[in-house]
Parts: sequence; C-alpha cells; structure tokens
Amino acid sequence: MENISLNSRQSKPHIVWLDVVRFVAMFTVVCCHSADPFNFYSGNVTADSENIKFWGAIYGAFLRPCVPLFVMITGALLLPVRGETSVFYRKRISRVLWPFLIWSVLYNIFPYVTKLLGCSPDVVLACFPYADADVMSRSLGVSLKSIAEIPLNFSAIDGHMWYIYLLIGMYLYMPIFSAWVEKASEKAKGWFLLAWGVTLFVPYYRMFADQYIWGSCSWNEFYMLYNFAGFNGYLLLGHYLRHHDWSLSKVLAYGIPMFAVGYAVTFFGFRYMTASPDCTAEEYELFLYYCSPNVVMMTIPVFLLLKKVKVTNLRLQNALANLTICGFGVYMIHFFLTGPGIVLARYCHIPVPLQILFSAVIAFFVSWLLVIGLRKLFGKSARYIVG
Repeated sequence: MENISLNSRQSKPHIVWLDVVRFVAMFTVVCCHSADPFNFYSGNVTADSENIKFWGAIYGAFLRPCVPLFVMITGALLLPVRGETSVFYRKRISRVLWPFLIWSVLYNIFPYVTKLLGCSPDVVLACFPYADADVMSRSLGVSLKSIAEIPLNFSAIDGHMWYIYLLIGMYLYMPIFSAWVEKASEKAKGWFLLAWGVTLFVPYYRMFADQYIWGSCSWNEFYMLYNFAGFNGYLLLGHYLRHHDWSLSKVLAYGIPMFAVGYAVTFFGFRYMTASPDCTAEEYELFLYYCSPNVVMMTIPVFLLLKKVKVTNLRLQNALANLTICGFGVYMIHFFLTGPGIVLARYCHIPVPLQILFSAVIAFFVSWLLVIGLRKLFGKSARYIVG
C-alpha cells in the first residue's frame, strides 16, 4: 500500500479515477479490520454473539477486494517500471521501510506500555481482539522478542503489517517482471492471466482433494504453475485492465452477477468452515483467501466500475489527492483505532449491523487527521514516520 502515499509524486500524469479506487481500497481495508472484533468475538455464546459473528461474516466477505485493489493500483501505475532499477528500489523501498519499522515497534511495545501505565488488560484486548496469551502477559520480554523478529515476520498484534512484507517483495520483483510486461503482447499477457486463474483453485484442491498437485510433494512445494501464482497476477491484472475498457452497460451486465457469485462463495464458504468448532487457521481463511477465484470475481467488477467514476468537483479531487499522500500513514495508524471504534459503537448503542461501518468511519478519518497533523508538525521528516 505504499503506492497510496507516493504515486502523486511521480512525474506521470495524475489519474483521478485511480484516486477513487485508492479511496475505496483504503476505506474497505479499515472496514475489514473493524470487523475483527466481530470475527474474533470472545464473549459468551448467546443469540447476540451469533448475530455478531453473522454480521462479521457479512462484512468480512463483502470487503475481500480491498487488498487486491491496492495491488492492482500498484500494477496500473508502476508497470512497466521506468528508469534505473537501483533508483526504483531506493525511492520505493526506503520510503516504506522506516515508517514500517517505527510503527511495528510501536504496536509491539504497546501492551507493555499499558501495563506500565496501570491500564487493565482489557485495553489491549479492545484494541487487538485476537491477541494471544503471550501478548496478554504484557511483559517486556514478549514485546522485545516481537520487535527482534520484525525482519522475519509480523506479530500477533500488528497483523496488517503482513502487506508491507508483500509490498517490498513486489517492489524487488517488479523491475524483473516489468521487462517481460514491456515486451509481451496483449495475447501473451492474457495467457499469463489465464495460467494465474488456474492457480487460484489450488488452495481448494489442497483442502478438499489432495495436499499435493503438479509435482509438489513433501520435499517440493513448487508445483508446475507456481511461478504464475500469487499477487503478481493482480499486478498484471491492474496493468491490463487500466488499458482495456468496458462500457458501463457491459460492466454492469457481467460485473453484477460476477460479484454476486464471488460474494456468495466467499460468504457461505466462510460460514461453512467456521461452523466447525475444530476449524483450523487454514480452514478459517480458506474462503477469505485473496488469491482465490471467488475474490477475483468480486475484485474485477469493482475495479472496472470505479474506473467509470468521474470526479469533476475540484475540492473532492484535492481531497482524494491528499489521501494519496496520507494513505500510507493512515494504513500504519488505523489498526490502533478499529477495535476502540467498535467499543465506542457498542457504548453508543449503535445497532449491530452498523457497528463495523461506524468504527471504520471513525478510525479512517481520525487516522487521516492524525497523519495530516504529523506531516505539518514534522515537515519533510514526516516521511520517515508516515511515508
């Protein structure tokens, strides 16, 4: 999601409809994280708790295009990569790395700080409903261990940082991938996307048929189409759809049924898997998997429909452009606010179906205002804090 903060600084012409896509992607990812207290609800099992989990599934399934949209924006804007690879790496990765490190430390030290301040453990649980026993111990040793492991992976309470590892990996690969994208015909790109589409079914095959496929085995995880799999498909899809347009009537005629089918598979599949009390982490995430056919079916119509949005109001254009600059900071900060937003919604007796949306609006706009404030306070140095 680093592209949310840096794309407006490029020399390329500003593309307003991509700002719209970015706004939708940014808000839906905040909304998605606002659903965590619903999907990780730890209260007593009652009719109300079942209603909470039901609405968590409703929102969680509907919001799955959020991350794919970000990757598609990156592909639409940056493929093919221009200029020296070293310059690209320095510009992209350096501006992601420092805010990522700073905020990763802040998230991981937070439980220990609440203990120093004499706060109840409920404060940690309100912010991070999926916090495990180690986190809830709020010990300095656990915090320092998580901080030391930042080069290897994210922790139990800064789960949204998984995307930054992915983003850095995509940036490292993009100049290599770009060499092919620049020379490939439209037909060749279509064949790549077709091969990628086949790989989207592999997680379901592994879960319901056999653990191994196309040459993979206990000593080889790299199956036949492995090199076509993953988020690189979304990178190419964003590039491809930017340069291929459908009429609005065609987008609606094909897109609405496409989204509906993808959503139905995501929602009912998720409810089916989580109905089992022995549901594993892999089973829990199976139908929410970003690189799955059902999520792709939801993402493509959203991207194409947002491409049709025309923004003529200058103030709105400026606001969207500002989000382009502030968006990376919003992504860094919002994770502190989504859980408390749900607590506030319940305190205000907001109806259960609206609590996630309420929390997302609060977290999104408060984060945005905080980033604006930090950028004004620290000037050029703010890029090390909020990108």
